[in-house]
Amino acid sequence: MDQEQHTTTDNKVPNKNLEVLKAQFPQCFTKDGQFDLEKFKQELSANEVDFYKESYGLDWLGKSYARLLASDEATTLLREDEAHNQKPENKTSQNLLLKGDNLEVLKHLSNAYYEKVKMIYIDPPYNTGSDGFVYADDRKFTVQELRQLAGVDEEKAKRILEFTQSKSNSHSAWLTFMYPRLYIARQLMRQDGVIFISIDDNEVAQLKILMDEVFGEENFIASFLWEKRTNRENRKVVSTRHDYILSYARTVNEGHRPISQLPMSEKALSNYKNPDNDARGLWKSDPATAQAGHGTSGQFYELTAPNGTKHNLESGRCWLYTEEAMNSAIQDNRIWFGKNGNGVPRVKTYLESKDRGLTPETILFAEDVGTTESAKNQIKELFEGVSVFETPKSVSLIKRIMQMGVANDIILDFFAGSGSTGDAVMQLNAEDGGNRKYVLVQLPEVLDKKKDKTAYDFVKNELGVAEPTIFEITKERLIRAAKKVKQEVISSKVFDTGNEIKKLAQQLNLENKKEKLDALTSKMENLKNQDLGFRIFETMPIWEDYGLEADELDVQTQLFDESKLTEEDIKALLTTWKTHDTIPLTSDLAPTDLGGYTGHYGSNKLYLMDKGFGTDHLKALLERIDSDKEFNPTSVIAFGYHFESKALREVSENIKSYSNKKNIDIDFITRY
Repeated sequence: MDQEQHTTTDNKVPNKNLEVLKAQFPQCFTKDGQFDLEKFKQELSANEVDFYKESYGLDWLGKSYARLLASDEATTLLREDEAHNQKPENKTSQNLLLKGDNLEVLKHLSNAYYEKVKMIYIDPPYNTGSDGFVYADDRKFTVQELRQLAGVDEEKAKRILEFTQSKSNSHSAWLTFMYPRLYIARQLMRQDGVIFISIDDNEVAQLKILMDEVFGEENFIASFLWEKRTNRENRKVVSTRHDYILSYARTVNEGHRPISQLPMSEKALSNYKNPDNDARGLWKSDPATAQAGHGTSGQFYELTAPNGTKHNLESGRCWLYTEEAMNSAIQDNRIWFGKNGNGVPRVKTYLESKDRGLTPETILFAEDVGTTESAKNQIKELFEGVSVFETPKSVSLIKRIMQMGVANDIILDFFAGSGSTGDAVMQLNAEDGGNRKYVLVQLPEVLDKKKDKTAYDFVKNELGVAEPTIFEITKERLIRAAKKVKQEVISSKVFDTGNEIKKLAQQLNLENKKEKLDALTSKMENLKNQDLGFRIFETMPIWEDYGLEADELDVQTQLFDESKLTEEDIKALLTTWKTHDTIPLTSDLAPTDLGGYTGHYGSNKLYLMDKGFGTDHLKALLERIDSDKEFNPTSVIAFGYHFESKALREVSENIKSYSNKKNIDIDFITRY
């Protein structure tokens, strides 16, 4: 099949909901693909679906504009930082640091990472008036364009454009800023995914209703309170010691726990012992009685211990088991009567049979997860005494959130700031042998020479960056945190493998010892091979005049001069296209020789980006399809500007007519 695509200038978030509607209600779409809402209502009314005239929701000036931004085309390309990514520690890393406006980056990720993210944690601007938040938007619409695109009247279009172009920090501006980012973020989440958002009093009310709209009120999990400071602020009317963390699931399913239980603490684990060398391993004793109101008639009796001692029930209590079941448990050594056999009977609870977890609580205390001050000191220590970031999040806080949300999957943070989330991922992986991967996004926000003097001087003088930005701090934080994890956490604290296995062997039931020891050995291997690198990609503007009239003019008379594209530009185009084609940024395309012409192959897609593709190269391509069992392209994608019309026709016709030995149906796509 032949196709012509203008992906570069029409790279937008796929509307999966619309695709579902088209599949189920094709009669509700016009011939040009527009959704007919009235016809849809009639269709549902025929099936006895009621439409209420009144409803509850959140509206604000700019909501229609926010929806437009969520579905608007990306205005950038993605390019790779090859110098950084080719370093040995980064070359095969599955971690990502993305530089650019997070709305643009999320749009680029929307195909390759659709429903791939297990957990999102973000710490967006709180809009306090002093945190520097102002609405910034480089999209330029006229009043008439916005009227047509957003479906609003002229007066509303004027008011929207006023605040989008005036650096507003109103509630409306903040909601307009957040909506498209959250809308796309939801599409990136797996069906069992969760999102956590830090916020304070200024926008928590608006955020809660906005999240109800984007994620669905039924998918709300909890509003956590984080004790961010322990000292009292006497300069304020009320000393505020907490922030909020709102949590939502992508989908709450019946019988599915949207967040995990927390691991048992060392203190809780210390209660499990094995004084009688029980072959079933470590255990602790729990009461063998329950409240009488919960028992049946068969649970009231006089219990006889193995040594003949009689045990009667206290008033208002019953035994946990019937007499027959209790005697069976005693015979099986599951009831403990103390070292001398004279104690009050108690039931053994075995460590290996217990769900080793604690239900998370909504209050996150400073002593457990740290404070703003401890987080600031952490990063200060990492940067050898230099305070490069004023408001970092506590690594311990993010680790606690990750323990609730994800074990071995992707964590996304598109307000990366100082990079605390990446630091937390590496530390927690080192502690529990997990294999979490992070995707961080940070705007290259310029540091103020006066306001951010310490950070500015550090980035300029120590890192040698001419124009210091927050992104450089994020990058350096990840490098230093990785080094610390490798040197201190892994080398010093974890790799006492022999003692770990010996200790575990003493605890385990013989029946599952091998399985558990294999699991521990695997954990140790994961730790030795922990991914402590990261790859960097950044956004760049699409070239001026690119794609003008591409669907009307002949390739040779394009207004865009393709000869000005450099090798780096072509690489950026390829990176953008492969991501659009659902290939993750961490999956490299393989250079593929086609008789002297180099194509780029991966995920059954072959990209022909360079000039000079001729008949001999086409012959080599067809022969390779037949002879190379690892080469099975279902799509051949050619960069239209680098092919003459005659060459495009030749490639297309030969691919369509060629009966390859593997019977692969191959689409030929000309892309601009």
